[in-house]
Amino acid sequence: MISIVAFGFAWWLGLYLLARDVTKPVLLRAGIGLLGYALALATADLRDDHPALAAVHAVLLSVPSVMWTGVFVALVPRHPVLDGVVWRWVVLPVAPVFAAASPFVGAWSAGVAVLPLFSAFGLLMRDRAHIGRGMALAAPLMFCLMTALLVVSLSSGEPRTVLLPAIGVDLVLLGGCVAVFDAFDEGETIRRDMLWSLLVAGGTAVLFGSQVALAAWLVDRSLMPLAYGVVGAAITVQVLARPINALADHFAFRDPAMRRERGDLRAVAAALPRRAEVPLAEFDDAEFARLTRRALSHYGDLGKLASSPLTALLVITERLAERGVPAAPLARATELKTLLLEMITRLRPAAGDFGTSEEWRHYNALYFYYVAGVRPYSVRTKVTELDPVARRALAWFADHVPERTLHNWQAAAARIVAAELRLSSSRQ
Repeated sequence: MISIVAFGFAWWLGLYLLARDVTKPVLLRAGIGLLGYALALATADLRDDHPALAAVHAVLLSVPSVMWTGVFVALVPRHPVLDGVVWRWVVLPVAPVFAAASPFVGAWSAGVAVLPLFSAFGLLMRDRAHIGRGMALAAPLMFCLMTALLVVSLSSGEPRTVLLPAIGVDLVLLGGCVAVFDAFDEGETIRRDMLWSLLVAGGTAVLFGSQVALAAWLVDRSLMPLAYGVVGAAITVQVLARPINALADHFAFRDPAMRRERGDLRAVAAALPRRAEVPLAEFDDAEFARLTRRALSHYGDLGKLASSPLTALLVITERLAERGVPAAPLARATELKTLLLEMITRLRPAAGDFGTSEEWRHYNALYFYYVAGVRPYSVRTKVTELDPVARRALAWFADHVPERTLHNWQAAAARIVAAELRLSSSRQ
């Protein structure tokens, strides 16, 4: 039962991190690491049945080590080569191979798979001043994790049985740290959203999983693997309710407008618990500019905009009141999107739709990237979906503007927009 509870917590938190934003490498890797650990717990009783099952279990047990190595490497911005080359093309493919070989050549091979985590820990300690105090506080948790993983990899019997569920406590704390710091970076609060998700997913898991666990305890122990599956399925349905509903809408409703409206409503409802109730006057200029840039980066996502503190701007309240529109969360998010577009449009020089001179840089950096959806450095950009002006902008960005330069222009333009937003609110 302890193992099932540890499995449920790890499975829930892994899915929760993925559901926050699967496009962020830190959240993606931390989530996969937790899911791999959960599957390692579920297969722990099967590893003695066959060498192949033991190899699968060893690979699953190596997933937290590999993925959390990637998490901490991604958090150190001074070493992009480690993340882009060493971790992706060396650690990620090689470490699971060593772990899979452990049932055949000895437990030392699984211990080798933990070594990248030790290296990441050393890197974290050396560069802790550059990643912020918050993630540096996670270092003791990481040390406990890699030590426990090493002991589990090299041991068998009772020590392994006790340590394997205990690793879940460390992983859950590490995953919680990642979720909290991601929420801080987004300008959101996380306690209410995480608690709600845990209560709903945990209640559903207990409702269905307890029946199978009771049957396994009273009738047949061979039903215990089924308990893991039922608990995992119950948690998955609750945590991933939004994408599951969106998929159902795709097949059930032919009207694209209805699907879009239902998706917006779900996104805004999910964003409400994450919205920080902090007066905007308490933010200094630097923090306000950071929140503005976050809002610009989420221009096309009403759910993300609804969780932004900028929806509390006085100018938004006044504009909605002038039109007689209730200041509901969806209306505030839509009005913030409109206001951002107006601020971006003010940056455009008077003549023409597109230019490459210095006076166009701020408008180009915000409008074409965030509003028009031009992604000059992505291989997934579909030129056929862009209008002629956006195609010209795409070619210019790709040929003449380095990615770092574009980011600097966006940061400078976001500061201008932030100053305009504050000024507009102060005039009301």
